[in-house]
Amino acid sequence: MNGQQNHTTQQSTPVTLIGLGPMGRAMTRALLTAGHPVTVWNRTPGRADGVVADGATLATTPGEAVRASDLVILSLTDYRALYDVLGDATGALAGRTLVNLSSDTPGRTREAADWAAGHGAQFLAGGVMVPAPMVGTEAAFVYYSGREQALESHRATLALLGAPRYLGEDPGLAQMMYQAQLAVFLTTLSALMHATAMLGTAGMKAGEALPELLSSADSIGDILRAGEARPGASLDAGEHPGDLSTVTMMGATADHIVETSTALGLDLALPVAVQAHYRRAIADGHGGDNWTRIIDGIREPRPHTGRP
Repeated sequence: MNGQQNHTTQQSTPVTLIGLGPMGRAMTRALLTAGHPVTVWNRTPGRADGVVADGATLATTPGEAVRASDLVILSLTDYRALYDVLGDATGALAGRTLVNLSSDTPGRTREAADWAAGHGAQFLAGGVMVPAPMVGTEAAFVYYSGREQALESHRATLALLGAPRYLGEDPGLAQMMYQAQLAVFLTTLSALMHATAMLGTAGMKAGEALPELLSSADSIGDILRAGEARPGASLDAGEHPGDLSTVTMMGATADHIVETSTALGLDLALPVAVQAHYRRAIADGHGGDNWTRIIDGIREPRPHTGRP
């Protein structure tokens, strides 16, 4: 009986959500569906019409929204917006938990955590790793960092948005992971479009090319895991054995891609950037090492001189 009462109480815990872009609206609906009373605020009130029709309460000011709940979730454009929106509501922050799921740099995230603490609020930074339509599904997950107590106090509620993955006390860690994941994601998207453009010059339609290219992208993780029992262990040990693929071999492929792209009249920004990683490693005498050796040049870049 007590368990049932606790479950009911948790479901009825009020939540405030500030920022109603596609992600904010998706999170609001996930919380409403689970039975939480949700108070919302957005600079453009009309964006709240849909979630208000679904049962959310629209606050007239950020201060009113903050005072409505102990848990305040922010889904804004960037961290600058945090101060713009809550600058006049700081008196209401004491004792509340701010969960900022906006995107920005790790440095600005740490500054925001200090700002929140200065106003008596607990702070969690988060990065939602799925698009809005997937929020609240089994595939959704969210990286968090900051006060662990803040996460544990609201874990069940936050889990409705996506499975929480806690990284540590440093508020900047969640943003760091978010940016790292997006570095892989955005670079892959650009690579897919570059490859599609290449094939298009030979008359292949995107509808034919992309299924083949996506199959290749899907296999990358399996290929990397097959080459090492514990992916990343060799990197952590500073080891780059060249028994499977070398910097020289991969660098030659990068050269060919640049040559082909040049001949086709395509933009060279992406292939030249990749080529530069391999040329730097070769110039440093690591041509016989595994391709992972390019991380040295990424970690310690040289001033650009027009040459690797």
